[in-house]
Amino acid sequence: MSLITQLSDLADPALTPRLVLKVGSSLLVDDAGARREWLTALVSEIAAAKSRGQDVIVVSSGAIALGARRLGLEKGGRGSLADAQAAAAVGQIALSGLWAELLGAHGLTAAQLLLTLEDLEDRRRYLNATATLTRLLDAGAVPVINENDSVATQEIRFGDNDRLAARVAQAARADAVLLLSDIDGLYDRHPKEPGAQLLPLVKGITPEIRAMASPLSGSGMGSGGMISKLQAVEIAEMAGIALVIGNGTVESPLRRIMEQGVGTLFLPRSRKPARKAWLGGRLRLKGSLTVDAGAVKALRQGASLLAAGIVAVDGPFTRGDAVTIRDDVGAVLAHGLVEYDAGECAALMGRQSADHAEILGYAPRPAVVHRDQLVMV
Repeated sequence: MSLITQLSDLADPALTPRLVLKVGSSLLVDDAGARREWLTALVSEIAAAKSRGQDVIVVSSGAIALGARRLGLEKGGRGSLADAQAAAAVGQIALSGLWAELLGAHGLTAAQLLLTLEDLEDRRRYLNATATLTRLLDAGAVPVINENDSVATQEIRFGDNDRLAARVAQAARADAVLLLSDIDGLYDRHPKEPGAQLLPLVKGITPEIRAMASPLSGSGMGSGGMISKLQAVEIAEMAGIALVIGNGTVESPLRRIMEQGVGTLFLPRSRKPARKAWLGGRLRLKGSLTVDAGAVKALRQGASLLAAGIVAVDGPFTRGDAVTIRDDVGAVLAHGLVEYDAGECAALMGRQSADHAEILGYAPRPAVVHRDQLVMV
């Protein structure tokens, strides 16, 4: 569980030995191209954190924006999937080279990792990413991570680097995530509305907190918004990781956030075991199971999901796939790895365990989703 209680704790290597720093597109790129002067100042702050004994992982946007400028593509390279993929392929070279150059000026080694959604959704590949990150950090490198937009499609992509940063933090066993954006933090309403107030501290994501989020990105350059940032908070929270949203548009933004305390700190309320945190943070689920009130009560008490409590089955999932478990009004209760394929679940739903062998023609498994493979969200 995170020991962080205030923004200044992000600069304390005893409380934050490992930090994930996400940098948005609008901070890295403007109409003239890469914002070298600003990035140079930020890298100096990263070097200072390293000198304090902190590990820093950078999740960097900007490849599509940089590549689009070099290729002369309209709409910032986001006019079509093909444009975005081509822009990313060109821009990623420029982006990684820029980070390597500026970090190298401080004697630091940059390491590039390009990840897809499946790299962190598949358990084995997730563990491989964890091993790579651990070894790089042990060797003193600064991993610079981006989504592999040159091969990602609309169906299999994070879509924004806020959630990617939170998943990377899970994989790297980080203590905190700092999302640098073009806004000071979470406001109680859209920040352009009169009387909008910045929230300095939030303990857990509630329906009231979600209602404060705006789906709009202020710059129009990035692909995220406050909603994606709150989703990142929920992913981080499952692993007991604190998350901060802060304004990166100023020079030396880390100093402003950590020393002046300007930003929103989200504190996790609990910490789930590593495997359950990974499962709860999954973004791509193959189907869903809708359950009745009795099953909802049993799940909340830590029970497995039995077929008798299932009232609807959706999606073409197979055994071992991750599925959503919902209540009868559609609210998400849990994620779980299912023990049967969709057709078998449909045949078994609402039926008692004693009937399963006759329906299936073989000895049934103890549950549709075992409690060890289930996490409440």
